[in-house]
Amino acid sequence: MQCISCKGKGLCGLPRCPITSRFLAQTDVKISASYQGSAPSVFVGSFGYPDIRRGPLLIDDSDHPPDWLTRGLGIEDIVSLRARTICGRSPARHVEGGLQEIARSSLPLEVDVAFSRPVSFAMTFDGTVAPMGFSGEIRRLDVVGSAKVERIVDRITGDTDLGAGEACMALSRGGSDVYGITKLMTAGLPGKRRCFVPTRWAITAVDDTISTALKKEIARYPPLDEYLVFSGEVFSNRIVCILAPGDWRYEMIEIWGKQTLWAGDAEVIVQDREGMTKQGYSPISGAYYSARLAACEYLARVRHSARVIVLRHISSDYWAPLGTWVIREATRKAMASPPVSCESLEAAVATASARIGFSHWQQHSTLIPEMRTQRSLFSF
Repeated sequence: MQCISCKGKGLCGLPRCPITSRFLAQTDVKISASYQGSAPSVFVGSFGYPDIRRGPLLIDDSDHPPDWLTRGLGIEDIVSLRARTICGRSPARHVEGGLQEIARSSLPLEVDVAFSRPVSFAMTFDGTVAPMGFSGEIRRLDVVGSAKVERIVDRITGDTDLGAGEACMALSRGGSDVYGITKLMTAGLPGKRRCFVPTRWAITAVDDTISTALKKEIARYPPLDEYLVFSGEVFSNRIVCILAPGDWRYEMIEIWGKQTLWAGDAEVIVQDREGMTKQGYSPISGAYYSARLAACEYLARVRHSARVIVLRHISSDYWAPLGTWVIREATRKAMASPPVSCESLEAAVATASARIGFSHWQQHSTLIPEMRTQRSLFSF
């Protein structure tokens, strides 16, 4: 139980996390005090907020998770790629203009970076942000060339009268994906009161902001007229979604199997749910909002409301924490697959149990008993 809450933060008191030590592998990056090459994104840390450090991510890659899946990269490939990634860090304001230019560009920019000392390898990760291998204190950052900025990005980031939430939705409706919007958010570009936002906060904030807006749209749509069960998997993260007729309700149940990354000898199950509003931060953390976004995207696309139950089962084959993008893309993959149509709630629950591999998740659900006992206007 402590591991699933700690996620490598050192709460056990050991000098080195026995789990994270598995990822301190050899890399082919030459230790250097300078870098000339591609900077696809930016990273802002949360430690010591508001006195935070920020800088570019330096790697010859797009830093775009859907591209990794399209290229067929496995966990080992992504860990190796991220182990070679250099995270530049600086508390100084003189780097902010260059970072915002990197964030606005739709293509990775070429940069010339000088570090105060040679970069060091200390792979860091958590359950929200993709891992990174090297880090170094920036002494100088020069952006080479000009950013290619999409028209919608130029318009929204130039509008200082538009709130951050409205800006996120305008960007989303304009064709920007969640990864690009997160990059802009962490660089402090959208909104009225602009400031750099820690990347792990920005990821969840964008998922939450867009899905909350979509929930309001979904509430106006007619309910589904059947029970549907979807399933999909990415890197041993199995997602099963039950969609039931009714107004918007959402529940997520996350199951960490025995001997998995953040669980020990005992299985760990975490549950959370909401109605039209959400009180407090979910105990499931960023995965809750990433899965909710994918479910809302589907319902907005088919123009129906529904009660949604998302089951996530993680097996021991998921040996490296790659970030909440895995849950977002696994849920999107599930919602894009042909669903199983069921005649009743009981049939949908049985189908979901068969897809996830066991049935004892039901005892952790509070939405299923509610649907079994309560009747609404949709029942008549």
